Amino acid sequence: MKLKDNYFLLLFIVCIAIFCINLDAIIVNIMEARNFATAREMITMDHWIFTTLNNEPRYEKPPLPTWLTAISMLIFGMKSLFALRLPAAVMGTITVLFTYKLGLKFTQNRKFAFISGLIAVTSFYILHSGRDGQWDIHTHAWMLMAIYGLYRLFTNEGNKYANGLITGLLLGCSFLSKGPVSMYGLLLPFLIAFGVVFKYRDLKSKWKPLLLMLIVAFLVSASWSLYVYFFDTHAVSRITEKETGRWLDYHTRPIYYYWSFVIQTGIWTIPAFVGLLYPYLKNRVFNKKGYKFTLWWTLASVVLLSIIPEKKARYLLPVLIPLALNTGFYIEYLFRRFDMMPKKERLIVYFNFSLIAVIGLIFPFLGYYFFKDQFTEIWPWFLLTSVCLVSIGILIFYYLKKKKIKPVFYLTVWFVICVIFFGLPIVKKLELNPSYKSISEVDMYLEKDPMPLREFSGFTPEFVWEYGEPIEAIKNGEDYNIPQSEKFLLLATEADTPEVKSIFSEYTIEKIDEINMNANPNNHRDRLFRNLFLISKQ
Repeated sequence: MKLKDNYFLLLFIVCIAIFCINLDAIIVNIMEARNFATAREMITMDHWIFTTLNNEPRYEKPPLPTWLTAISMLIFGMKSLFALRLPAAVMGTITVLFTYKLGLKFTQNRKFAFISGLIAVTSFYILHSGRDGQWDIHTHAWMLMAIYGLYRLFTNEGNKYANGLITGLLLGCSFLSKGPVSMYGLLLPFLIAFGVVFKYRDLKSKWKPLLLMLIVAFLVSASWSLYVYFFDTHAVSRITEKETGRWLDYHTRPIYYYWSFVIQTGIWTIPAFVGLLYPYLKNRVFNKKGYKFTLWWTLASVVLLSIIPEKKARYLLPVLIPLALNTGFYIEYLFRRFDMMPKKERLIVYFNFSLIAVIGLIFPFLGYYFFKDQFTEIWPWFLLTSVCLVSIGILIFYYLKKKKIKPVFYLTVWFVICVIFFGLPIVKKLELNPSYKSISEVDMYLEKDPMPLREFSGFTPEFVWEYGEPIEAIKNGEDYNIPQSEKFLLLATEADTPEVKSIFSEYTIEKIDEINMNANPNNHRDRLFRNLFLISKQ
């Protein structure tokens, strides 16, 4: 088979290009800092089971993705951002490849499955999650593999008991990645859609492998949770109570908050919206039952997620998987019929891809306007990005004029790849905030005069990650754990500074520095700023 016809291999290569290139271009964010610091403490403090952050119990999230990250750190080094984000990139790749495999399974159409995989890998939040050291992509990747196994089990394909066993293990791994999140957001909508469209036939003959699947899933899912509960009951109970309350009053949004979910696909926003128009597409798609299945799966996921009071944009990640398949039906229809479509139907296609082409054509001008002060630092990457995007823009217009939608679609994928290859190094080379000062610079004072370092109240994950080890807090509820040493360094926010001066009124307090880890000069966050005090006994 020629490479151009080996869709699975081609999709794998695209995944490597999109998920693995320039993984270290973006600075570590707050979620990554939490996860990376927890993984580091597994290695440095041997906290593989009783996971910690800043040497405090962190049982809010199950540990499987953290274990994988810690293993990657052991292999490639603790300071390599590529190593830290590699597990997420692997899971992003698995998500895309199993989107392809599932699409192929229920349609038997390799071209459709390939199109859907390309839409998935270039959908904004799948792309972002596969390049970011957070755990959402982990739980959904394991679940999508489990769903593939379930589909085979429901359709009597392969050994029923082997399918049940493997699917149970995959369900357990999904739970060990982020609890029941994917079971609710991805699996339950799949079960609803499968029941509505394909029906559950002959379940009586499958009850034993299904029971085996459930038993294995429960044992794997509950293993870590039960262990830490029995051996650290107080901490688990306290954290569980806190997390349960968040579902009702933390990041609460109205029920219609997710109605604009198609925006999370990024460049596929308009095709994704058209793909949801059932009256328009139902008689145009090549596989009506498959189309109804992906439509039900997508909408069921949106509705179920909308019911939950706590809402964040990243929680829409499970929706984007069936949405990629659903959008694939529309793009496949364009491949077959675009040159014969009525002019009014083609207008929205022209608008969508012309918009992408225009962005490519104007990039050199807008880019220079925004980056002209730093042009000497970024000009090689800026030039490469400009040449690629302008060329793609010209070619998109050329093929649109020829009414050839297939090359236009593939050029859109290349547009994303070019941004990752040549655009992300521009971000990496841009200047940090001139006032930026890392917490690691505190070591200069400690090298000259060794003494304890303390936070006043709580901690900021980015500080803990950047510093390289836990920083103990002095304030513990209503109590204060003041070091017994003659002097020590104290980090305190601007808001905490008056309380610091009050608590240490009998000490000598000297402000010796400011730590400002706000990398963006236009977005100052108080939690990333600290006054550094030298506290001495009088």
